[in-house]
Amino acid sequence: MLNEENSDKIGTLYIVATPIGNFDDLSQRAIATLSQVDLIAAEDTRHTGKLLSHFGIKAKTFALHDHNEKQKAQQIIDQLNQGLNIALVSDAGTPLISDPGYAVVNLCREQGASVTPIPGACAAITAVCCSGLPTDRFQFIGFTPAKSKARQDFFIDAVSSNITSIMYESTHRIMASLDDLEIALGSEQHVVFAKELTKTFETFFNGTVSELKQFLTADPTKQRGEIVLMLPGNPKQVDNIPPEARKMLALLENEMPMKKACGVVADYFGTKKNALYKTIIEEKQ
Repeated sequence: MLNEENSDKIGTLYIVATPIGNFDDLSQRAIATLSQVDLIAAEDTRHTGKLLSHFGIKAKTFALHDHNEKQKAQQIIDQLNQGLNIALVSDAGTPLISDPGYAVVNLCREQGASVTPIPGACAAITAVCCSGLPTDRFQFIGFTPAKSKARQDFFIDAVSSNITSIMYESTHRIMASLDDLEIALGSEQHVVFAKELTKTFETFFNGTVSELKQFLTADPTKQRGEIVLMLPGNPKQVDNIPPEARKMLALLENEMPMKKACGVVADYFGTKKNALYKTIIEEKQ
């Protein structure tokens, strides 16, 4: 049921989580909310239309995506102030988690509008709970960067945090991303790969970067779909080599031999060249 407390005053914005694959994961509360609101703000109205049709929900939808949400935010506030109840959904999972909606919710909070969560599926949480990685502390760090060097720094920062890191990757970029992961952290770096969660071809792979690359190369169809990558934290790495030194090494190793790069980095950070070089070589074996 919708929030009756505000029904005679102003409307409520409901942040409704939708399935990440299996329609049966949509909660009864989410179904009831989507059936009763006046409007549904959807990342892709055609995609959301299929979900609504499956559950026999007839509701008026409008598009809210990365390119228009700042312009739509005040309009939504105005509609809430007129007493309309609005649901915000993304294409899959929990809205705002690497999906549109921040500008709207932020403005709602600034102006005192009512915002209520309708919880449900989230690919990051779904993946990490089955990953076998530590879950007492973890961080979600969004999509990997588009450019190679930025990705290498991104991976170094992730493991340097000492806690499990969860990230999203696109199907057309996964192999290039794994190449950068190997450059940044070595072929033996532990990684967990998950794709198509809750769907027919749900896949988990737990192993080294080199093993995962072989796994995906042997069957390119496994590169397709919605992908989650997870990395364990690595306290030893932080203790031995500062994160800043690793970033510099990642930048230099494509420009000069590794031994020379280690010499430059060692001089800059005041560490021993041979010890640094030995550690890097051992990690890459």
